Amino acid sequence: MNRSHFRCAAVLLAAALLAGCSTASSQEIIESSRRPEESAVTENAAGTMPVLSIETNDRSADVLKFVTEPVAPHVSEQIATWTPNYKIPPEPYYEACTVSLSSAEGESLLSAADAEVKVRGNWTTTYDKKPLRLKFAEKQNLLGLHSGTAFKNWVLLAEYKDVSLLRNKTALQLARELYADDGFYAADAQFVEVKINGEYWGVYLLTEQQQVNDDRVNVPEPKKDETGTDTGYFLEFDGYFYTNDPLQQFHVDYADNAKLRPFDGDGGKGKKTACLPEFEGDPKKDIGFTIRSKIRSQEQHDFIASFVSNVYRIMYAAAYEQQAFVFNADYSEISLSDSLTPQEAVERVVDITSLADAYIIAELTCDADLYWSSFFMDVDFTAAGSRRLTFEAPWDFDSALGNKDRCINGTGFYAGNRIPDVNGNTYMTINPWIAVLMYEDWFQDVIRTQWKKLYDSGAFDRAVNMIRSDAADYADAFQRNESRWGICTSDPAITGELAKQTKAIRSQADGAAQLADWLGKRVAFLDAYWRQET
Repeated sequence: MNRSHFRCAAVLLAAALLAGCSTASSQEIIESSRRPEESAVTENAAGTMPVLSIETNDRSADVLKFVTEPVAPHVSEQIATWTPNYKIPPEPYYEACTVSLSSAEGESLLSAADAEVKVRGNWTTTYDKKPLRLKFAEKQNLLGLHSGTAFKNWVLLAEYKDVSLLRNKTALQLARELYADDGFYAADAQFVEVKINGEYWGVYLLTEQQQVNDDRVNVPEPKKDETGTDTGYFLEFDGYFYTNDPLQQFHVDYADNAKLRPFDGDGGKGKKTACLPEFEGDPKKDIGFTIRSKIRSQEQHDFIASFVSNVYRIMYAAAYEQQAFVFNADYSEISLSDSLTPQEAVERVVDITSLADAYIIAELTCDADLYWSSFFMDVDFTAAGSRRLTFEAPWDFDSALGNKDRCINGTGFYAGNRIPDVNGNTYMTINPWIAVLMYEDWFQDVIRTQWKKLYDSGAFDRAVNMIRSDAADYADAFQRNESRWGICTSDPAITGELAKQTKAIRSQADGAAQLADWLGKRVAFLDAYWRQET
């Protein structure tokens, strides 16, 4: 069934349900609008997932353009450079609305709460099914996520380029089990079916906004008149840093772009790789930082830029020069220390357990964007803060876990290794924050401890079981989503991003089976290495 047939079926089905048709009559409508050789879709009026309903305040005929047309401006500007006569679409904008939520059994959990909704994301904003951000007027808890804590900001991930629809949910579940035990933040998540103005919009992953909050990324933000540097900073290692206001971005030179030995399980094979472009015309893209928390002054901007740059220099000197550098009292400069070991120097400014956790999640998932974006860290410079760079809030795994051609058989080292870019493998690069310490025995010992703890807890078995149970329990909902949007492996806009094995999949159930199989192989490979005693 092509996309126009799917949309026709969805519209007819929605009309039938609103008219009070029975399950059987809804089925007949789908049968009449599909091609004869295609299997039928079973519609369960009661649903198998919670239902989140968005009703816009504006009821004009074209109001749904807020969810169908916008594309992130930096993305549309890129597309325009290679697409003749490309008409720049509107950038995402908030639409006033109310949000209601009901359980899978139809029980009302939230009724007509005032909110705003808009398209969110980067490249995913180009897809027909777009991810959304919800901003409530009053704090709300949704589905008991995050232990029932109420927040104003929530996210609906479309999962359009993941045929299994389960990669983000799986990665976040594993991250929560690892991170929460160590006192770090990872987003909670649950599936919902979304309706917008009564129209069925598909299966989405309801999850948390990556933001500073006492119950999310818990670092303070300065008040409006506070310009001092003794505050908190939430940061993203980000290839899109240049799209932000100058006050919210900065650049790091990575110890003068010093090359790193990739961690490939074989000593790097004599290769070394730099993070940043090395010469004029180098196809490698520049990577900077986006400050995701509020800052109020140039002083704060310059302070955190200098701090992050010097922290990396401390890490690099410890690993590659066997030297210990320390900050002065106001954290403006670093100098050699004759009283600390290189390890101790790093541990003064980096939460090593959080970095080991970040490595494990990145290595486990083989996230194709690891070199580019969605890699977060923070630091608290208040009197009660640790003043150590902490790696938490893992995010964005729809290209990971075997979806793209990365560790496709579940084997091989990835996170600290040389990483190909996602746009045609035109260059190789590296995530410096992961790679820089990977050959330090003491850091490997921390990784080994964290890995064994996660493995021995049964977290990996739970993740595989969740993939299989979700595929079975939510089969009807996943089928409804397919009726609305089709299968991404049949969409030319998506197939170029996928591994050969993934392209061949034609159902969510088969996608889930592939994901479970890949994760099992990945865990076995990594356990064989990290369970070894040094």
